[in-house]
Amino acid sequence: MSIGERLQNLAARYLPWWPLFALLLVLGIIGGWLYLRYATPLYQVKASILIKDDKSGIDESQLLESLNIFGDKKNVENEIQVILSRTLATQVATELHLYAPIMQEGNIKDASAFHNSPVIVEARYPDSLQAPEGDGKILFQYDSARSTVTLDKQPYKTGDWIRLPYGEIRFLDNPWYNHESSDRQLYFTLANPEDVGLALLNNLEVTPVSKVASVINFVYTDAVPRRGKEILNTWIAAYNNAAIRDKNQLASNTLRFVDERLRYVVNELDSVEHGLEHFRTKNKIIDLSAQGQLFLSNVSATDQKITEMNMQLAVLDKVESYVRSRESRDSAIVPATLGVTDPVLLQSLQSLYELESKRIMLSGVTGANNAIMKGLEDQIAAVKPGILENIRNQRHSLEAGIRNLDRSNSRYNSILQTVPQKERELLNISRQQAIKNNIYTFLLQKREETALSYSSTVADSRIIDQAIAGKLPVSPKRKLIWLAAIGLAFVLGIGIVEGKELFNREVSRRDEIEKSTGAPILGEIVQETTVSGSSIVIGQGRRSLAAEQFRHLRTSLGYLGINARKKRILVTSSISGEGKSFVCANLGISLALAGKKVVLIELDLRKPKLSEVFHMSRETGITQYFISEKTAENIIRPVPDQPGLSIISSGPTPPNPSELIMNGRLNELLDYLDQHFDYILIDTCPVSPVTDAYIISPLCDATLYIIRQGVTPRFYLKKMDEQLKIKPLKNMAIVFNGIKAGGGRYGYGYGYGYGYGYGYTEETKGKKVKV
Repeated sequence: MSIGERLQNLAARYLPWWPLFALLLVLGIIGGWLYLRYATPLYQVKASILIKDDKSGIDESQLLESLNIFGDKKNVENEIQVILSRTLATQVATELHLYAPIMQEGNIKDASAFHNSPVIVEARYPDSLQAPEGDGKILFQYDSARSTVTLDKQPYKTGDWIRLPYGEIRFLDNPWYNHESSDRQLYFTLANPEDVGLALLNNLEVTPVSKVASVINFVYTDAVPRRGKEILNTWIAAYNNAAIRDKNQLASNTLRFVDERLRYVVNELDSVEHGLEHFRTKNKIIDLSAQGQLFLSNVSATDQKITEMNMQLAVLDKVESYVRSRESRDSAIVPATLGVTDPVLLQSLQSLYELESKRIMLSGVTGANNAIMKGLEDQIAAVKPGILENIRNQRHSLEAGIRNLDRSNSRYNSILQTVPQKERELLNISRQQAIKNNIYTFLLQKREETALSYSSTVADSRIIDQAIAGKLPVSPKRKLIWLAAIGLAFVLGIGIVEGKELFNREVSRRDEIEKSTGAPILGEIVQETTVSGSSIVIGQGRRSLAAEQFRHLRTSLGYLGINARKKRILVTSSISGEGKSFVCANLGISLALAGKKVVLIELDLRKPKLSEVFHMSRETGITQYFISEKTAENIIRPVPDQPGLSIISSGPTPPNPSELIMNGRLNELLDYLDQHFDYILIDTCPVSPVTDAYIISPLCDATLYIIRQGVTPRFYLKKMDEQLKIKPLKNMAIVFNGIKAGGGRYGYGYGYGYGYGYGYTEETKGKKVKV
């Protein structure tokens, strides 16, 4: 079958249902409009940042590189996981008070009042908030003149903390308020910040620009563009601040350590100075001798170096304890690195801390078997041995230096024995004062260096594009919704048609007949209406569609071998009501109009209908011939107003029709009719209830089997095909009758409007034809 024929079949199948498709299309358009009218539009907010990693990063703080001893390197893949962590998401939800969203009521749906509410809600303890029972709505009214908020008929000043059953909250001025007045009722709901953070993560998409670039794109989807911008900007700021806090952790611990040591050293220095002053006053010694000053100057430098080295050893011990404790997943606090001057060790410690921080943060996002997590574990395991080896080398070097300095002090102590007793005591006190002064000066210097490094720390990311919201919503997609509405209408229409066809038990289409039986379809007859309701649709000068189809059927008889010698045609069907008498009568008229002598035999002795088509009585007929009461000449009657057409009515209904047909008289009658008529059309009983048609068929030259649309049960097609294989009807062809006109739904689609396109006129408008 060609494409054109397939398209014609599809058109023939669905065009008659155009009112259904039109209705569904209108409903689909209305549904699409309602959806677009009330669906919440979603907007995309976009931003991008540059991550300076070890491959493609560019250090923005090169000017401060010499001061920032706590450098860092980033990895784009790791940073994306950090950005998508629940920790950052919860922090964003808390900072923007998204755990208490304010809404305004609408006629059909409520809308966000992110920038329509004059106030926002802040919770003192967001993690302990509890949602109210019921719908969760907490209604309130705001009085701008008094700056008060009314809850449950109780006014509260903005900024004052309010104890409520679901938590302690206060109302603050909304920094995003657009100052547009509205009479809509405002309310807020409460949620856990972690749950809100998870919802934010579902709306956020973070992707690298490419595999080789270190630029990250942020795309956040929100119903309120301004809120989306605030969320994205706050998210990026929270990420940068977290990175800075991580980098400053070592410096912060060092500052805390230095401050603690300074307080201790200041107290000791005050005590030593008070002791020195008291000793001088008591013993009336103002100053040291030249020999004492020489000793003090020599030993002070050595004491300072020993003190610094001992401090470095203590720091190395803490660092070593930190590194080893991490091997057992201990939560050891990051130690201070005061006095550690080796840049390799400092960089390694910073790298270890950063990797550990990443691991802790990622553990809340991904599982232990994640590839990125395993990569971090491998990096941590690779860094630690180098740090421990460096610490051992540093410790050996410091211990050797201390031993050398101790030997130098031993030589100076021998000089001290030559000094008088009181001056020797004064030297010891002065020596302690010098040591404390040196420690104090050293701590002050390190404090300034650490503070400067702390303040110079910058994030290892740079904002390329601030958050910007699209002007048009990305959802719902209007074109897609319209297409879906129209497509759904057609799909639903096709489904209804197919469903009806599936559950329809009667034959409705020509292709059903073609698939079920191998018998040819000789013609198709549409169901027409006539002014008088007569079953006769063909006549002299008539050019109706049905008339043309009967003329076509008349011509097609030649395909069955009907000619001057083979002229007997049997007309039957499966069940009663399929129009065999209608077809027989109109086909007979069509043959008579062609100048042929035609006789119709009403051989359906049980329910005869043929005589009624011509409004003729059937009192005299073939049953009387069978019992020899009448001769052939006596039972043949001309049909009024139909030249060339005669009829043999059924006569009185006999009690034994089949036996009468088999008594041999029928064959004699047919032989007689062969000599006097050009065509013999026999209207017999349907094949399903009785066997009359099978008895008569061997006496005929061809059989027209009538199938009527919407009447013939489908299972009769299969039954007919099986029966014909066992006991076939002679030279059988099918006539598809009773087709609803107006689109060719059930035929090939060659055009039931064919007659009207060539000047034919419709003469049969009125009552339906009884077939």
